[in-house]
Amino acid sequence: MDGEETPAARAVPDDALLGPADVRELATALGVRPTKQLGQNFVIDANTVRRIVRTARVRPDDTVVEVGPGLGSLTLALLGAAERVVAVEIDPVLAGALPQTVRARMPERADRFSLVHSDAMAVTELPGPAPTALVANLPYNVAVPVLLHMLATFPSIERTLVMVQSEVADRLAARPGSRVYGVPSVKAAWYADVARAGAIGRNVFWPAPNVDSGLVSLVRREPPATRARREEVFAVVDAAFAQRRKTLRAALAGWAGSAALAEEALRAAGIDPRQRGEQLTVEQFAALAEQRPRP
Repeated sequence: MDGEETPAARAVPDDALLGPADVRELATALGVRPTKQLGQNFVIDANTVRRIVRTARVRPDDTVVEVGPGLGSLTLALLGAAERVVAVEIDPVLAGALPQTVRARMPERADRFSLVHSDAMAVTELPGPAPTALVANLPYNVAVPVLLHMLATFPSIERTLVMVQSEVADRLAARPGSRVYGVPSVKAAWYADVARAGAIGRNVFWPAPNVDSGLVSLVRREPPATRARREEVFAVVDAAFAQRRKTLRAALAGWAGSAALAEEALRAAGIDPRQRGEQLTVEQFAALAEQRPRP
C-alpha cells in the first residue's frame, strides 16, 4: 500500500530525476546496451521512482542500500528522501559512472552517496552507518537469492521494498496453501512480514521487459522461536519443496534418513505426515527442524 508522500520525497526537483531522454543519453554516452545476462531494465519514469520511495516509506534518517542502481533513476529519488544511500553495482561501467551522475544532478547531496562495485551476493559489509532500509529494482534472474542474502547479512535492515518480476512477487508474498507458496515464501517469512505492495507496468522500463513487475514490502520481525539454527530450518524447507507433489513423509525421507524417521519427526512436531510442504507455516518448519534425527 502506498504511504504518504514525505516532504523529503517531494523536495526532489523534476530536473534532478532521469526521464526517458536522459536515460538513453546516458546509456549512449557510456556505450551501455542493457543485457539480459545481468537482468538490466532501466526505469525511465520519474513518477515510478517517486512512487517506490513513497511506498517504501523512506525516512529522512534512513540509510538505504540499493542493489543494482543501473544508471541511477531510483538512486536520485532515494537521495532526496534518505540521510544516506549506498548503491551496490556489479557492472563496472555503470559503477564508474553513477557517482558522476549523482554529482551532476544532486551536488548538494553527493556527499551522502556511496558506491560499492561488487556482486551483491559477495557483499558482507557496507561503508558508513548500518543500513536501515533496502530499496531496489532487483535483476529478475537473481532477485530471490540477492534479497535473502541481504536480509541475512544486514539484520539492521528494518524495511525492504523491492521491485521484481510479478510472478516472483507472488511467490515471495504467498501464504501457506497457495499454489505458488514455496521456498522463497517460507525463507522470506523467516525474516519479515511480507506483502505485495503494488504492480508496475512494462512501459516504465527501457528496454520494456516481456514480463510484468510487482512491488514487495518486507517489514523485519523476529524469526520464529526455535532451538534450530536458520540453516537447519532452511535445509528442511529445501527438502520439503524439492519434491513438492509428495507427502512430507516421502519428501523428507532423505532429510531424515528414511520415510519412517521422517514420519517420527513430523509427528513429534505435531504435523500430519500426509501433508505437503505447501501447507506448512515457517513456524511449523522451525518446529520440524528441531526434530531432525541425529546420526
